[in-house]
Amino acid sequence: MTETAVSALPLREETLSGWRLFWRRFRRHRLALISAVLLLGMVLIAIFADDLAPYDPNAINASYARGRPQPPTADHWFGTDNYGRDYLSRALMGVRVSLFVGVAAVFFQLAIGVSVGATAGYFGGWVDNLLMRITDIFLSIPGFFLLLIVSGIFGGTLLTLVMLIGALNWMTVARLLRAEFLSLKEREFMVAARCIGVPAWRQVIHHLLPNALAPIIVAATLSVPYAILTESALSFLGRGVPPPHASLGTMLEGAQQWLRTAWWMWVVPGAIISTIVLSFNFVGDGLRDALDPQLHR
Repeated sequence: MTETAVSALPLREETLSGWRLFWRRFRRHRLALISAVLLLGMVLIAIFADDLAPYDPNAINASYARGRPQPPTADHWFGTDNYGRDYLSRALMGVRVSLFVGVAAVFFQLAIGVSVGATAGYFGGWVDNLLMRITDIFLSIPGFFLLLIVSGIFGGTLLTLVMLIGALNWMTVARLLRAEFLSLKEREFMVAARCIGVPAWRQVIHHLLPNALAPIIVAATLSVPYAILTESALSFLGRGVPPPHASLGTMLEGAQQWLRTAWWMWVVPGAIISTIVLSFNFVGDGLRDALDPQLHR
């Protein structure tokens, strides 16, 4: 076989660099690739929502609405609610609020989960037992009902929602990271690091965490839709983002009494929530397939 023919053969995965190999595996998952593009579009909408919104999302036009939601028109593409507020503008702001709460809550969740899981997995012994029993206690708490109670006491500000959702959903990340650390610290490269006197903090930061990133990334990606659904449910029940500020949950709450006569009031926020949640789930599946070497042996 000539050198030209050999060079024309497709590259084996073993010869590809880390990022190229990741991209090659990820793009095979068509739904994940399409979902990633959709999420990128949602992020851009959230960033530039103020510029994209044709009207003030909180501006009331009682004379136009006359106490009833108005259907989509050339001036109001997604119609209005019963206060005459433009539904497209409110939907754009709702995307911003939902994505912010979802992503920020997951970062807060990761901060707690990674700290607990890394400490328990690295030190083991009584430290591991103590932290895992605390984790079990948090797992036994009915999180959503506690969220309802605490948000009712402290109010439904964005910061409160982020901290509450993150503080009650770190346990899965902690247990995943603990399991990874318990496995990794017995590997040859960790034994060698301990033998040459590498400090504990350097072992964790430079050796253990980089090798345990894959399950953390997948868990974080799949946690974002749960956080978004939780915020939407709390807002729907009146314990989330306070009115008149727009969120997808408050938009659904306002559509309750107009389910039969104003379909756009529940179709628009419902479709956006479904799109965001499904997109994150598909991206999470694609990341899991791309980052898990066991699936490609």
